[in-house]
Amino acid sequence: MYKITLEINQLPEGPFLGTSADLPGLVVQADSVQAVLQLAPDVAHDLIEVMIETGQPLPGGIETVKAPSRRDLP
Repeated sequence: MYKITLEINQLPEGPFLGTSADLPGLVVQADSVQAVLQLAPDVAHDLIEVMIETGQPLPGGIETVKAPSRRDLP
C-alpha cells in the first residue's frame, strides 16, 4: 500500500482534475471532488503496478505504508 498526495483543482470548464507530483502520470478527471477521490486509488494502483511489472523505479515521493489490519474481537 502506498501513500501519495493528490491535488484536486476545478477546471474552468467545470469538472475537477486530480493529479499528483508524487506519481507523475496520475491524472483523474471527474464531475465532482468525491468522484476524483473514488477513482484516484485505482488509477494510482494501476500505474504503480505497470511500473513494477516493467521494472521502472517508483518515484521518490511515493511512501510505503502498512495496510490496515482487521481483527475480530470477541
